[in-house]
Amino acid sequence: METNDSILFFNSEISLDLNYLPRDNIMKVTRLFEDGNGQSHFEDVDIPLSDTEDIGRLSSVLQATGVIFRKTEGDYDFDWHPAPSRRLIVMLDGSVEITAGDGETRIFNTGDIVLAEDTQGRGHRSRAVDGKPRKSLFILLD
Repeated sequence: METNDSILFFNSEISLDLNYLPRDNIMKVTRLFEDGNGQSHFEDVDIPLSDTEDIGRLSSVLQATGVIFRKTEGDYDFDWHPAPSRRLIVMLDGSVEITAGDGETRIFNTGDIVLAEDTQGRGHRSRAVDGKPRKSLFILLD
């Protein structure tokens, strides 16, 4: 992401000047979104965190509408599908391989966060990694 950038994240515009923001004041999220032609792509997004407080560094408040706990087995292999709604996917344990519509494939591991916004078009593919189960958390945004 370029410096002095502004992004729309969770319906809130966040202005960033990453030249002056210490790297430990950033949380990484991978955004999965569709373009105007319905093809999905990945984009790396930096979420700014506040200065150190007694309870740690915090982002601004982001509104959510629900939470789903999920476990997939090691044979999980889900063909092309759009996300059913905008959601954060937090990898609690295990890994998932996701392929975007443009062909780029990424592996997300324990602790990684994906913002799934590809709710239209062809969507993406997802499958288990190394035949191992995965636990994840969906935080619904719409």
